[in-house]
Amino acid sequence: MDKLVNVLKGIIIGIATLVPGVSGGTMAIILGVYDDIIHSISSFFSDVRKNAVFLATVGIGGVIGLFGFSRLMEYLLANFRYPMIYLFIGVIIGGIPVLYKKTDTGNKKAVDWIFFAAGFVIVLIMNLFNVTIVNLANSTGILQFVFLFVAGIVIAVALILPGISTSFMLLAIGLYDVFIDAISNVKLNYLIPIGLGVVFGVLTTTRILENSMNKKPRQTYLLILGFVVGSVIEVFPGLPEGFDTILSGGTGEVVSEILPAVLEIVASAATLILGYLLIRFMSKKFGDI
Repeated sequence: MDKLVNVLKGIIIGIATLVPGVSGGTMAIILGVYDDIIHSISSFFSDVRKNAVFLATVGIGGVIGLFGFSRLMEYLLANFRYPMIYLFIGVIIGGIPVLYKKTDTGNKKAVDWIFFAAGFVIVLIMNLFNVTIVNLANSTGILQFVFLFVAGIVIAVALILPGISTSFMLLAIGLYDVFIDAISNVKLNYLIPIGLGVVFGVLTTTRILENSMNKKPRQTYLLILGFVVGSVIEVFPGLPEGFDTILSGGTGEVVSEILPAVLEIVASAATLILGYLLIRFMSKKFGDI
């Protein structure tokens, strides 16, 4: 039963990885498996069988979440942009109490909030340097392989570090559409070098992060909390387009203009609340938080 639950958690983490602004690492914390994942990777050879089984079950779920829902995510974002983004915002906000509780440890000092401010500012700065480098990803030969391998390392850092959305990181370096297309259409020339980079990045960063969480847990989680709060601002798309229609009064055709606008606003508000409640439920049901 535990193995099945871990697969289901992996699926949820995989889906979260597809969502711009939502961190797979944060989702793992909410679901109560993050510390176990980090420990299993950094101390893999201390109990190979146990760690391999755990990572395999979560990993299988993650792959199912990524490949099974990538096309659906493309469709929903293309056709229901505002309700979907507000759903994501609800998910992010729902995870904030979980992360805040993680900061309630160690020797508390007001100066520790500098780490929160640093995380918040880093996310904002990332958006200022949103340089599109798709041409490198679409090049050929060894240049493409090396670039995608490096991109995989960047993805790994985002995967391991809670609060940094993998998809947001891909957006920041101009590779989100390339990544989603590669997953949806199983383009191995993209996926293999990215996958190798992810594996390399995960293996080289987990021990560093585990040491930080063991020695400076409050400061580390405040930094992560800053990432998450900053990502809410970056993801926020503005008010649903329906507000403009309602404020302008439409053209008098209530059914054709005003009603769809109202429905979009209601749908966006509903998905925001749904996302928040869903994450709060999962954190209490599965994360023991």
